[in-house]
Amino acid sequence: MVGVLNCVKLTYRYLLQRLSRKNISFSMSRPSSDMAAFQAEVKNSKNVLILSGAGVSAESGVPTFRGAGGFWRKYAAQELANPDAFSRNPSLVWEFYHYRREVMVTKKPNPAHKAIARFEQKMVNEGKKVVVVTQNIDELHRQAGTQSLIELHGTLFKTRCTSCGEVKENRDSPICEALRDRGMPDPQAQSSQIPLNLLPRCQSCSGLLRPHVVWFGENLDRNVLKRAMDEIQSCDLCLVVGTSSVVYPAAMFAPEVARRGVTVAEFNLEDTPETFNFKYHFSGPAGQLIPVALGNE
Repeated sequence: MVGVLNCVKLTYRYLLQRLSRKNISFSMSRPSSDMAAFQAEVKNSKNVLILSGAGVSAESGVPTFRGAGGFWRKYAAQELANPDAFSRNPSLVWEFYHYRREVMVTKKPNPAHKAIARFEQKMVNEGKKVVVVTQNIDELHRQAGTQSLIELHGTLFKTRCTSCGEVKENRDSPICEALRDRGMPDPQAQSSQIPLNLLPRCQSCSGLLRPHVVWFGENLDRNVLKRAMDEIQSCDLCLVVGTSSVVYPAAMFAPEVARRGVTVAEFNLEDTPETFNFKYHFSGPAGQLIPVALGNE
């Protein structure tokens, strides 16, 4: 509970700072892009936090449903990834998530995922620590070999019963027979209107299952949030990889690390609202930059 309360306090303080800018001591000069200097800091670090977002998955060909063209059929992700949408039309929402699950069968970790996993193993062998906190729900970090992983928003491959609350791993393909060959993203496709009793059901109580992910309008799991906050408060180096820094509360994590005086390095295709609050910014694909930054190349 303490971790949750701390997060609320940090969010409140951070938003006030964003509004007033009176208490922020960050430099507004352009952050450094000196890779050699950053590599030296990596070498001297003992407790590294890596925050990853949709940009990392995008380099593996995973649809992000963000920005121009970021629609499934005619829907933006926010229109389907919320409790009200599931309550109104669980068939449509399950088609969307079934499509996302099936897409992942063809997707593999890219060089950024692999470099992070190798770096973690190297650090552990030296008696040091690396923790990855990801907003992604595709499990590509896990597939690459990352062990110390906090999945803020859950995973596509777990379900939660809306009746008894049971959470279980589920990698069935399709997740239920009624969804077989459903969910294609064609804008002209019509909703299948699958009857409720044919949608994914709980094996324990026969209740309706939902994806075990955090939807828009829902709070993060308090235990997951506490784990993330503990790492934010204890790391001695932070990398922000492929995230736009606009989705809260994750958007405040790296600025909070920087506020402690800890080095934060941002790796992204473009500037974000927080770029000038960090010591380093490296522009380009994560799959090219991260292996170099972490000494894998």
